[in-house]
Amino acid sequence: MLRRRDAPTKARALMSNPIIIAVPKGRILAEALPLLARAGILPEPAFADEGSRALRFSTNHADIDLIRVRAFDVATFVAHGAAQLGIVGSDVLAEFAYSELYAPVNLGIGHCRLSVAEPADMAASDDPRGWSHVRIATKYPRVTQAHFAARGVQAECVKLSGAMELAPMLGLAPRIVDLVSSGRTLKENGLVEVATIAEVTSRLIVNRAAFKTRPQIVPLVDAFRKAAA
Repeated sequence: MLRRRDAPTKARALMSNPIIIAVPKGRILAEALPLLARAGILPEPAFADEGSRALRFSTNHADIDLIRVRAFDVATFVAHGAAQLGIVGSDVLAEFAYSELYAPVNLGIGHCRLSVAEPADMAASDDPRGWSHVRIATKYPRVTQAHFAARGVQAECVKLSGAMELAPMLGLAPRIVDLVSSGRTLKENGLVEVATIAEVTSRLIVNRAAFKTRPQIVPLVDAFRKAAA
């Protein structure tokens, strides 16, 4: 009799304390949807609607919900345990370096690169090998400084959250470090890549404490691994 009572009690507990998966807004969202489907997770229709103001969404699993947040916030939600899993670029992982995060699966989506760019007329006569000090606008100051420090270059970083291409144009900083995919945005703003810091793909991240204490996370990680393969 006790076991019969325990089963619905456990089910109710799972539904009241579901696994939360944080997914980034923007271009990665479109690539994440087929991946989620292959992992057996189908969100409610509003999740794919960029115009929806909702932030939390149900799925075809009563014990799994999705949240849709800014890419940089995915790592923070998972590191602090507000979400148990997330999808985030390796650029964000490198910038924050949270010890609370475990990144077991390279999902193979969100391919781009983290690059140094400068105005085309400057690049025509510039040689990065001769740099000793650079002033750079970026939302990746940690990664940028580490990259240049390893090459004996002092990097003075101006922290921006967006519109990086305006920095050289308006005299804020002559160079930028930002994500580049097609390079179209750089070209339209008179900039060219002069160095690549890292190739970037999206990873599945897991909160380390949740991985140890929430048994349903292990099969979820396996499902994502198979989906990515």
